[in-house]
Amino acid sequence: MKKLVASVFLLNLLFFSPSVIAQTSVDDSNGGNQGTDNSVPYVPTPIVLDNPLEVSSPQVLIARIINNVLGVVGTLALVMFIYGGLIWMTSSGSSEKVKQGRDIILWSVIGLVVIFSAYTIVRFVIQGIGA
Repeated sequence: MKKLVASVFLLNLLFFSPSVIAQTSVDDSNGGNQGTDNSVPYVPTPIVLDNPLEVSSPQVLIARIINNVLGVVGTLALVMFIYGGLIWMTSSGSSEKVKQGRDIILWSVIGLVVIFSAYTIVRFVIQGIGA
């Protein structure tokens, strides 16, 4: 293990040392302003922040987040509805499986109704605040 660490250290020393030696020295005879023209003033460029979400206010951002969350939850409820149907279809006459599938379908329909109601309420509130 010691030989491995020593060999890795020596290889790093061998390969990375020439880059330090290759550095040129700076000639400070003209005050350190090599290649610059002192007659042109330095004008800093303004800092521009990109807006990757393309939102103009926090209300719009919150509205988009809520709409996306409701879309994901609605998709999950639809998947559960399909899963309940598959459980019911593959029950092979077992009363427990039929009841389990029916309960999954019932609760997923209730979930879809709640999700659509929440979407309607959120949409109404968003339009009310002008987001």
